[in-house]
Amino acid sequence: MRTANQKSSPVAALSRGAAAARAGCNIETVRYYEQVGLLPAPPRSEGGHRLYQDGLVRRLLFIRRARALGFTLDEIRGLLRLVDGGSFTCAQVEQLALAQIGEIHRKIADLQKLEAVLRTMAAQCSGSDVPECPIIDALFAPRDALDPLPRSSDS
Repeated sequence: MRTANQKSSPVAALSRGAAAARAGCNIETVRYYEQVGLLPAPPRSEGGHRLYQDGLVRRLLFIRRARALGFTLDEIRGLLRLVDGGSFTCAQVEQLALAQIGEIHRKIADLQKLEAVLRTMAAQCSGSDVPECPIIDALFAPRDALDPLPRSSDS
């Protein structure tokens, strides 16, 4: 099994832009991952240009795929610590994957509640040309028992 640090076929060093393109993200994303410590600073050429070798590009792809699966940056940092230390077990990774599945199920339940609320709101709409709209009124109303979203610090 290859890890984020293992080498595959040799690839010429890439610029930040080329590394971002290979990973399907923009340059600012690569820069951000470096700033938050998920990607180590790449070596530089004699002219000062960043040189992204295959290992860093693979790590960037790992991060992007983990993000696409819904892992938070902290969870990805934990996965990378396991990989970087070479001390991970399949059981540890399985536990993280199962926890992520639980989070996905919670999000699905929230989305289903949201769908039900929107259906209820839409059913109250006459679809007429009058300026009154029960959907807009419901969105402006204070939170009530129909609110499917968890309360957060921005409420």
